[in-house]
Amino acid sequence: MSKRSKHSQIFDDLKQQIIEGKFADKGRLPSEAQLVRRYAVSRPTAARALHDLQAAGLVERRAGSGTYARSILTSDSKTGDFIGLLVPGMGVTEIFDVICGKLVRLARGNNYSVVWSSSPATHGSEGTTVEQAEDFCRELIESNVKGAFFAPFGWQNGQARINRMIAGRLRVAGIPVVLLDCDVVPFPQRSDFDLVGIDNFAAGYTLTEHLLKMGCRRVHFVANTNNAPTVAARYAGFREALLQYDIPVEQGSCPATDPGDEKSIAGLLRNHPDAFVCANDFKAGVLMHTLENLGCGVPKDVRIVGFDDVKYATLLRVPLTTMHQPCHDIAHAAWQVMQNRISNPALPFATVSLSAAMVIRHSCGAYARD
Repeated sequence: MSKRSKHSQIFDDLKQQIIEGKFADKGRLPSEAQLVRRYAVSRPTAARALHDLQAAGLVERRAGSGTYARSILTSDSKTGDFIGLLVPGMGVTEIFDVICGKLVRLARGNNYSVVWSSSPATHGSEGTTVEQAEDFCRELIESNVKGAFFAPFGWQNGQARINRMIAGRLRVAGIPVVLLDCDVVPFPQRSDFDLVGIDNFAAGYTLTEHLLKMGCRRVHFVANTNNAPTVAARYAGFREALLQYDIPVEQGSCPATDPGDEKSIAGLLRNHPDAFVCANDFKAGVLMHTLENLGCGVPKDVRIVGFDDVKYATLLRVPLTTMHQPCHDIAHAAWQVMQNRISNPALPFATVSLSAAMVIRHSCGAYARD
């Protein structure tokens, strides 16, 4: 029995029907109400599946009219070229929705069709199996894609090995790979695949230094265990900023902190921290909720900052200071790197690290009144 979420299963089913041509070009898909009845799910679940299909570029939704299939896998170009997208964070991680949406538009504008080789990942999933990974690779190889953009899976439950297997399998098949956001080896190592993302080390340093310049001295970094290279790089930047201000730092890798564990956070509060640097905005939002339950005010009692600048960062009870991901610039750079690689496979591998801009809001205390 599948462990995957219901909205992901609906996504897969409708995606397959689109690929098989069940819906004619510009043909209308079932409505939310029809999907509720067909799959015996709630309306929010049906809406989530349609939203993910739209984010993946498989459908377009017209206000007051419905949801219509796009001709994704049938090329209208003279060459019939295909580009692959393997992005498990679609529908879960907002930055990938934006990056991939832009990549799809760039592909179509350059007479490529797009092959999506996975459905959205979900929080709490048990991870991708070797069999699933092989299916993803097979789909791209059989589609004869000219290149593949790959945003590696998480680093839990052996997925680091699966990331390397996917990238290696595509390379053996002669398919150029451009990694999005994250490498397939631990930080500070670098693989020999092209990589486009932000300078996470510099971003971690900038955000931490901002707090230090405001007088903070007891600062904690909040992240999970088995962190992706992006988070490890952010933590390295965090540590470097502390060292530059002669503040002692912990030895070893990034310590694990569950922002939703009230007991754990209460233990940290006993040491009277000035601020928390969170690995991403989601963890910052969870931590803010936990602190509120513990009677700790933000930013009155403790300051919080995050990474990514997702939409809800402005909608939290206290708007979040964070590092903005330049998603459109990442997509443009990744597209150019892919074109260079397709044109000249012998080029040295490229690392494109874009700058992230700090967005200052109330959570860091910058606008707090004395």
